[in-house]
Amino acid sequence: MLAAYYDKKGSAREVLLVGEMADPEPGPGEVRVRIEASAVNPTDTKARKGFKGNLTMQYPRVIPHQDGAGTIDRVGRGVPQERVGQRVWIYEAQWQRPFGTAAQYACVPQEQAVPLPDGVSCEEGACLGIPAITAHACLFADGDIAGRTVLVAGGTGAVGWYALQLARIAGARVIATVSSPEQAEMVRSVGIEVVLDRREPALNQRILRATEGRGVDRIVEVAFGANLPLDAEVLAPGGVIAAFASDAEPEPVLPFRSFLLKNATIRFVLVYLVSREAHLAAVQDLTAHLQAGKLRHRVARRFPLSQIAAAHDAMEAGHLNGKVIVTP
Repeated sequence: MLAAYYDKKGSAREVLLVGEMADPEPGPGEVRVRIEASAVNPTDTKARKGFKGNLTMQYPRVIPHQDGAGTIDRVGRGVPQERVGQRVWIYEAQWQRPFGTAAQYACVPQEQAVPLPDGVSCEEGACLGIPAITAHACLFADGDIAGRTVLVAGGTGAVGWYALQLARIAGARVIATVSSPEQAEMVRSVGIEVVLDRREPALNQRILRATEGRGVDRIVEVAFGANLPLDAEVLAPGGVIAAFASDAEPEPVLPFRSFLLKNATIRFVLVYLVSREAHLAAVQDLTAHLQAGKLRHRVARRFPLSQIAAAHDAMEAGHLNGKVIVTP
């Protein structure tokens, strides 16, 4: 098969190669998927570069990418033969395994290959995975959100895009922050009415006015350290901050007293370590919403597998209103 891979860590153009590798064979309980779309996530590029400068390879060779979609063409022992020919989306393909979805074929445990409803393309299916499951975990780990107010920081980010849609479907009132008029238009297109510019000086007052002074019950937070002062002010008593990233300030100082006086909960969400039950709950809800046509997906850039280094560069450059997709 044709695959993208790296044998050492470093910049995309220095270490990513594309070439022939042996076709993988599914083990017991696994399926093999002929990949039609592979999505790039920030964790894919960070793993390739080396987290915090750690250049040690966990495996001698890595095929990157956790998420993708395609068609099952072979099954391992214990998997029903009827799954052959099924269109699926894949999540966490390269978690604690050397080979992910940036190839013509990928093998994954069968429950990580989720049936893709008719009418949903493989490109759209590849968008789900890490972003959608992260969004679901952030929103629902602390109970029902119907009737609650949810603030989604960065509503057009990969996680934020699904968080605001899932929150709205669940009956929450959603407030989204964005960085441009174009992003505001995107967010409003999926039914979000309260859309605020994250850069405006009086953002805290705008959020509090939108909640009649009470504050928000849930915050889905992409910039935990940078937004701590704002979050401490606008969180309602008993509220929850679910933080999945803090790139600008990876070691923030916590305003303990401010959160103590609100009896706040701060939840840190790393999708790979979210419980199996939470994964299955996310898959169940996402499947239902896909079947009902309730979710919208955004692809920002498309690259052939031969240009995977450019795809990684595009992800690292940021400022994308949608996913980066690689097509094997």
